[in-house]
Amino acid sequence: MSSLGLILSNRRYWAPAYAFMCLNLIYGTWAIYIPTIKEGIGINKSELGLAIFAMALGNFFILTLAPKINDILGCGRSTKLGLLALCVFGVGPYLAHSYIALCVTLFLVGAAQGFLDVSMNATVSQIEKDDKVTLMAAMHGFFSLGGVVAGLGTFLIPIFNAPLIHSLLIVLLIAIPNYSLSKQYESVTAPITKGNKRPSNALRPLILLGIISLVAMGSEGAIVDWSGLYLEEIVKVNTAWIGAGFLVFSITMTLGRFLGDGLSTRLGSEKVLILGILTSIIGYLGVLTTDSIISVIGFAIIGAGFSVLVPELFRMAGKQDQIPSSKAIAIVAGFGYSGFLTAPVILGITAETYGLTTSYYGLTIAAILIGLLSIYLSIKKKSRN
Repeated sequence: MSSLGLILSNRRYWAPAYAFMCLNLIYGTWAIYIPTIKEGIGINKSELGLAIFAMALGNFFILTLAPKINDILGCGRSTKLGLLALCVFGVGPYLAHSYIALCVTLFLVGAAQGFLDVSMNATVSQIEKDDKVTLMAAMHGFFSLGGVVAGLGTFLIPIFNAPLIHSLLIVLLIAIPNYSLSKQYESVTAPITKGNKRPSNALRPLILLGIISLVAMGSEGAIVDWSGLYLEEIVKVNTAWIGAGFLVFSITMTLGRFLGDGLSTRLGSEKVLILGILTSIIGYLGVLTTDSIISVIGFAIIGAGFSVLVPELFRMAGKQDQIPSSKAIAIVAGFGYSGFLTAPVILGITAETYGLTTSYYGLTIAAILIGLLSIYLSIKKKSRN
């Protein structure tokens, strides 16, 4: 909790933490209005999945450009620019009145989102090096906290009954504080470095970690984008509660990330992975009961389980000594973000063809498979010791 204390007591650290929170605040607000936008434009689940894939394409498109822009402008200024772009483009999906317009606006949102994600992580990484502090895990906790705040917005749906007004209020909530806060980090720049080539067998353990990251973050993306429709269509909750699954998932995800470092110290990385995946499987079984209360609790349990996975995977990647830690973490993160962006698309196509319940059975099976993979990693580590 020391990193959380540093962030809350120091404006220099609070500024980028607020940027992390704002990224998920805009994304999470979009998530709770997915059913409304889907019905307003008149598209099916498969078409919605492809529209979400347009967001993924925007993200992938900018990932090759973002590091170069960061080198030119500096990661701090790029973070400020990314927030501005997200505020501008984030309103787009609520203005779309056709399927093509929705896809175009989601592509732009994805590009802004990906650019901000790369820039703010680079900014925090450099602040850690400059100030000799450890903040990254807690920063990601604030990202999850942004989802909590966005999820609370579901209770405003019956009051506003106007997604555009809601989104504009969120933009103001982001833009006004960041106008001042960005001065704390906009001068941060990272040196341009080139990594050395390493033997291909050094990638094997990282690929295993990457597969776990892909499923973990893919499941997170699927819950963000599809939990509302699942609760609405399968569990049959009333309108005011369609965002409850995302809300409780985000709450437990946030708490888990703020508390995960202590758990890792006591148990070790491999045991934390196994425990987290086992917890998430129990949560999926609760969701699949389709009982309203148990399903919502299930989403909370899934959040608790998956919350510790990505920080732990990054920690394990950083500890290996065959590839520079920054590049190793980037490999694992690349797998993870691929899952986060593409899993909702796959889930949408599966839901349209076989139903949402089948999609969630698929997520449960995927969790079981990475659980077995985590056990394999634990056994391999014991055999080496």
